Amino acid sequence: MLVLTAQQVSFRRTGLALAVAGVCAAPSALAAADDIEKISVWSTQVKTSALYLQEQDIANKQADHISDLLRSIPGIDVGGAHSLNQRITIRSMDDKDLKISIDGAAQNSYMYHHMGNLQIHADILKSVDIETGTNSVINGGLGGAVRFETKQAADLLTDGTSMGGRVSVGVADNAGHRFSFTGYGELNEQLDFLAYYNQVNSDNYEVGGGKIKDQTGQQVAGTDGTVRGLEGKVHDTLVKIGWNINAQQRLALSYEAYQDKGNYSYRPDMGLATDLVFEKGLGTPLLWPTEFTRDTLTLSYDLGWGRDSVLKASIFSNTSELYRDEAGWALSPNPRFSGHAGQVTGEAKNSGLNMLAETPFNALFSDENHIITYGLDYLKHDTDFHKVSMDSSVAVSQESAKNIAVFVQDRIEFENGLVMIAGVRHDSYELDAKVVSNDYSELSLSLAAEYQITDNFLVKFSSTELFKGPEIGEVFAGAGLRDSENSAIEAETGLNTELAVAYQHHIGQSMTWSAGVTAFSTQIDNYIFDSAMKPNPKHRWDQWKDNIGDMRIEGFEAYSQFTHNALSVQLTYAQSSSDLSAFSQYSQLDGARLEREQGDTITTKVAYQLTDYDLDIAWEAMLVDGVAGGHFLGGASINNEKYSYAVHNLAAHWSPAAIPEVNIRLGIDNLFDEFYASQSSKNGVTGHPLAGENGLFMMDYEPGRNIKASIAYQF
Repeated sequence: MLVLTAQQVSFRRTGLALAVAGVCAAPSALAAADDIEKISVWSTQVKTSALYLQEQDIANKQADHISDLLRSIPGIDVGGAHSLNQRITIRSMDDKDLKISIDGAAQNSYMYHHMGNLQIHADILKSVDIETGTNSVINGGLGGAVRFETKQAADLLTDGTSMGGRVSVGVADNAGHRFSFTGYGELNEQLDFLAYYNQVNSDNYEVGGGKIKDQTGQQVAGTDGTVRGLEGKVHDTLVKIGWNINAQQRLALSYEAYQDKGNYSYRPDMGLATDLVFEKGLGTPLLWPTEFTRDTLTLSYDLGWGRDSVLKASIFSNTSELYRDEAGWALSPNPRFSGHAGQVTGEAKNSGLNMLAETPFNALFSDENHIITYGLDYLKHDTDFHKVSMDSSVAVSQESAKNIAVFVQDRIEFENGLVMIAGVRHDSYELDAKVVSNDYSELSLSLAAEYQITDNFLVKFSSTELFKGPEIGEVFAGAGLRDSENSAIEAETGLNTELAVAYQHHIGQSMTWSAGVTAFSTQIDNYIFDSAMKPNPKHRWDQWKDNIGDMRIEGFEAYSQFTHNALSVQLTYAQSSSDLSAFSQYSQLDGARLEREQGDTITTKVAYQLTDYDLDIAWEAMLVDGVAGGHFLGGASINNEKYSYAVHNLAAHWSPAAIPEVNIRLGIDNLFDEFYASQSSKNGVTGHPLAGENGLFMMDYEPGRNIKASIAYQF
């Protein structure tokens, strides 16, 4: 039986299904955590269908931004360095096409096109479970799923203790500091609690090389190398209470309050060069008072019964609100823009129920074993836009959508090493929006086969049907207030197909080499573009949501890892490309690519444990190839070439044996002070009346060299 000892991932015939770096998703959603030793950030686990890493691989990072946590995983990127612009992409598909949740509470709220749809601090996370591509009927969606789970007392208490705590402080010279406190304990044999508070003070950082450059490579006039519009504070509070009803049942109630407040840029994803053009051309401020809040209440229930059957259920309410004081528009000498002045609030509420169960049973026909995964997913979106103008006039709009999905999947394991996985899912989607009010439903199937050829070699093939209904409108831009009706718009459907192989070879008693590759092809039919030109448009902004053609995304993810005692060397490679086969009425879009498509990406990491000194050190590099100019949907119109970059990071983690409660981490991000921007952020030069013939330069500048240090004391 093939066992990846370097990564602690077993190819098993029971429990968790094949899960290998760059190979396969984990169809068994409820397998025991003991089956896998995963990445740890003071007990945070990261599990991905694209890559498994050793426990210390992320423990050496001070993850102040979710990108610190995920960018090294092949096929994954997090665009944006602003606290409001954490935008996860999987295989160039952005967060609107993914299923994202925190403790079971859905986070998919299309709040504002200039920011990401996820705000969470990595310090609070117990685990991150990433499905690269939609590979089963369990999650639905078009591009995959990301499930975050926050910590609880049972994860933190050491043997023989009933109370504990942790204090952590960190500083970064480019730029900011943070503080967190966690208290946790068991009140009695059945009740436990956790209380967590985290504060991050972000400052304006300096770009690589110390110069903010435009499309010609020249320094932007009026800049000094420091990006403005980033300075603010994030407060995150989490309270959890758990009740172990008996040995088979647990009930937990959690409440999280998240706040991000500061004088921020108007368009966090477009960069300072763009902000300066608007400031000068419109006579409006560079910085705008902004506040984002999220309040989440979740009640979860865990049940074990019979012979290894388990159920996880949660009911939740998650309310996000974005507020901005837009009185600054009144400063514009142009009455066309000064009339925009006012106070703007957008609210998005996700509420729902999800149930996921797993039941194993013995053979029905011969010597096979079955693991049945089944469940229900109910999700309701409600959005509310509210603007009070300076003349006291009020603009309001509301939209809503809900989806009910039921699914079942059977994993059939035969004695000869063959595994068949079949699933079926039904979605019923209701939309009440300005674009369309309609009901959509779809039956989706999945089928996969995996076979362990030898103890060291395994292959898998999978194919999963896709479905996604039209979305409600962008909340902060009016919650559909300015959208055009399109009653003929259809749901997106499609097919994701993958072929994966994995191999491992032991060399003597202390060395292991492992490798794997996944090739994928994702077809999305009736692809919806939010900014399609209407028939016979009256002007360049006469746009609407519509199905524009069929989108195909193809590529692969590969990895190789070598371990020898305390040394670990890892290399990954990811490639993805997209191509639109446009409908006749949108022939000008034929061949267009996804806006967030990224160049070929190589990541490498070398880690070494100096056990005599209780010290772990690591070097990590990410090399991203450029992307040639062309037609990107929603991208820059004049020059949209994406430039290559290489970023190197160093990290050290010291936990002295004499004082095991103390953890000290040092790190240098962007060691060689590279000037760059993530390719999944806004990039390029686009036409705009304020920018003249040279065009508007968009670049979401990433920070230059950043030296970080943190110390934590756990008691």
